[in-house]
Amino acid sequence: MTTWEYLTTPLMIHNTAAILNNWGSQGWELVQVVTGPEGGLVAYLKRPIESEPHVH
Repeated sequence: MTTWEYLTTPLMIHNTAAILNNWGSQGWELVQVVTGPEGGLVAYLKRPIESEPHVH
């Protein structure tokens, strides 16, 4: 079973590609961009959690 971790980050209009590329290079996948409560854009990202090897 895949487990996920999530991240939210504000997006500056003039720098969205650089911000998203930075998170993408760390394994984060963009899920959605919404308007935040203050009116700016907020990106929701996810990436799979690396599971610990099971010891038997």
